Amino acid sequence: MTTTTKTKALRAGLLTKKIGMTRVFDEHGEHVPVTVLKLDNVQVTGVRTKDKNGYSAVQVGYGKAKVKNVSKAMRGVYAQAKVEPKMKLVEFRVDDDAILDVGTELKADHFKAGQLVDVISTTIGKGFAGPMKRWNFKGLRATHGVSIRHRSHGSTGGRQDPGRVFKNKKMAGHMGVDRVTTLNLQVVAVDVELGVVMVKGAVPGSEGTYVLLRDNIQNKKPKAPKPVFVADKKGDKKAADKKPAKAA
Repeated sequence: MTTTTKTKALRAGLLTKKIGMTRVFDEHGEHVPVTVLKLDNVQVTGVRTKDKNGYSAVQVGYGKAKVKNVSKAMRGVYAQAKVEPKMKLVEFRVDDDAILDVGTELKADHFKAGQLVDVISTTIGKGFAGPMKRWNFKGLRATHGVSIRHRSHGSTGGRQDPGRVFKNKKMAGHMGVDRVTTLNLQVVAVDVELGVVMVKGAVPGSEGTYVLLRDNIQNKKPKAPKPVFVADKKGDKKAADKKPAKAA
């Protein structure tokens, strides 16, 4: 079943799927760990306007779903948009002048190498976890009367006053499967033919998890990093450019 999630950005982002991690080497031979994000027939399936819906957004779909797995209501939506049924739908809040036409295909060159992006994904589920794993508690002492409760969280409330456990108390419980946004990850490489975007570092979620990519919200204008071996505008050269001193 397709679901719709919302996020806020100045322009539409990309809906991708996490393939796994690998490493690449830059022009200086430095090892860079990257997460590979795959695009598969990412298209604009709908738009939202302020006049009709009260807000401006672009709906993006991923992949191709089997018709038998799509409800009749959604079949009508896809037929009206004249696009193939999608496996996943997501909405990106955009500016009024950034609305795209329905059917527009978004490719990997939507982002450029060196750009900073925000990544939104769902973390790996850990099941029912204790307080030491879930909240990094120290645990109880290993000796002096502690019996079979070394990894417990200890007391959780008071006595007759307040007579209850406060809300949001850090206790054992379900861990993981949380929607997490990681800010300011660098795009290392983009391959349009393979439909792949490589992002530096780790991305939340397991392999096969849907990942949203958007322009980073902290720096509105994407700015590529400055090369290492280059002179500054003032004329001062980097330390790496200076010739080594001759041995005495």
